[in-house]
Amino acid sequence: MIKILLKAVNFIVSFIVFFSLCTAGVYAAYALWDNSRIYAAAKDVQADMLKLKPQTQDVENGASFEELLAVNPDVCAWVSLDNTKVDYPVLQGDTNLAYINKDVYGNFALAGSIFLDSRNDRTFADTYSLLYGHHMENSGMFGDLELYKKKAFFDNNTTGMLILPDRAYKLEILACLLIPVSDDFIFNTEQWQADIDGELAYIEENALYLHENTLEEVNRLKEPKLLALSTCSTEFTDARTIILAVMKPYQTAD
Repeated sequence: MIKILLKAVNFIVSFIVFFSLCTAGVYAAYALWDNSRIYAAAKDVQADMLKLKPQTQDVENGASFEELLAVNPDVCAWVSLDNTKVDYPVLQGDTNLAYINKDVYGNFALAGSIFLDSRNDRTFADTYSLLYGHHMENSGMFGDLELYKKKAFFDNNTTGMLILPDRAYKLEILACLLIPVSDDFIFNTEQWQADIDGELAYIEENALYLHENTLEEVNRLKEPKLLALSTCSTEFTDARTIILAVMKPYQTAD
């Protein structure tokens, strides 16, 4: 009788273990499928948008933004960083939640969009502007900001572009920071509009990497403009990778 009971117990335990493993396997397979679906959807949207990417030679008349604005009037710029896959339209919603899980078409998307802080001026007239983007694997959205935490990449990749409907800015990378999401020095966009020197001092003190020559140049400018790009990171809870760039007016060739 005892042997029969032991066999029954062993059978039940084996069944539970087998069922648990099967369930875990199914869940893992679903998670992989779901992740691939999210990345594929984000990639498809980016491919569509790249066809509408404005060109710097057209910024004087703004014509190259017409199709983007027809897709979504919340588009306010296009940002790209050289030698990365950061190459996206920038949107701005009424709040910072508007495009955190919504694509440029206004559809629900876990990858979200690249968006400008809702407290910033959509024409980038502010001294300090802040962009947000999800950290996606396979270099999606702002996933490639991770590259700047490697010193060799940071040292050798220092440029980008911010294109607006009526003008463009060359981006010159200033610093890479790793900070908590609670850091008001970076995430309070209103704090430094009248005191960019305080922001620069904070950047110099807390940067993971810093281009000293660029900082010296910024300190000489009468009205410098800074652009921050923010994404999630994994070094600690609520960590954020921040790339700071100087915005320099872009002049088209005559």
